Amino acid sequence: MAGVLIDPTRAPVAFGQRAVPQLFAELQQPEAGRKQRALASLCDLMHDPERLYQAVTGGFLEQLEVLLKDEDLSVRTKTCELLHLLTAHSIGRQALLSSSLLPPLSQLLDDSSSSCRRNVHRVLNRLALLPAGAEALLSLVPKLMLKLREEEEEEEEEEEVQVLRLSTLSCCSRLDALPGLASDGVSLLARKLSHRSPNIRREAAAALMTLSVPLDGKQQVCETAVLPVLVGLLKDEDVEVQANAAGTIMNTVIITAGKLQCLDLDVLPVLLDLVSEQTEEEKEEDEERRRRRKALVIYSLRTLTSLAEAPDGRRFLLEQLHLLTRRSEAPEEDRDVRRAAQTAVKVITWTP
Repeated sequence: MAGVLIDPTRAPVAFGQRAVPQLFAELQQPEAGRKQRALASLCDLMHDPERLYQAVTGGFLEQLEVLLKDEDLSVRTKTCELLHLLTAHSIGRQALLSSSLLPPLSQLLDDSSSSCRRNVHRVLNRLALLPAGAEALLSLVPKLMLKLREEEEEEEEEEEVQVLRLSTLSCCSRLDALPGLASDGVSLLARKLSHRSPNIRREAAAALMTLSVPLDGKQQVCETAVLPVLVGLLKDEDVEVQANAAGTIMNTVIITAGKLQCLDLDVLPVLLDLVSEQTEEEKEEDEERRRRRKALVIYSLRTLTSLAEAPDGRRFLLEQLHLLTRRSEAPEEDRDVRRAAQTAVKVITWTP
């Protein structure tokens, strides 16, 4: 008779509804090895929605607080992985936000293990996707900004962690940009705009766009000389990087200083190229890429509309009006793009 194969890295799992309570009971044991094996088995079970629901509603979540402070590195890392799996579902995210786990979890942003820090960022990013989660994490914005500064002085974090951190900052700043602005966020994010990774450039530009919504943010964008970098990103190979850069410029040119700087940077021809080019390849793009390009075109049109309020901008755009008129009149054009083009034409041709 063949022997039963037992995985030494997993704890034995009881049958049915007894499995989750039994494994959480194992987590109370002092031996690190038993806790590690129980956590590994729990992570396996959390792929089953029924077991996940049982873990969340059974009052087990608070038991994880002591594990987040465990002296064993692998226990802390695996506990964060378990929380990441729990937050894959709405009920898990809500339960975590209602628990007392966020403070000890946020302390692990400084953990010595890169795997543990990565799992923490994964959890925080999933929470930040909810408005309630973003609000709960606003107090962490200064610490996340500090991490951006530390990366410049010490060893740079791996790409996934940087992307997750920037995405979390973007979600939080979309709700309230003031903590990010008060933490020197504009200049810190500006330094990420030239990163070799398009994913990091994309998230940095997205976070900067959220910071440029308040008046103070627009002024800081002008004062930190970040506009030349953003104008350069309008020619980036990644459409979403282009769109996020265009969105930040769109926000900034609402104020006079932003208009004047962008006109000095000769941004008008670049924007006109973005709104006027519509190749056969673009028509054949997939839905997701068309959505991103639509955002880029609309942001560019709104930027042109604002720049038309300046005499030099209006003069230039009057000479190129046919490019905008074509997009404002084409019946096959997207309705939102057509409306933005019509507004731009109206402002450019306005006379007192």
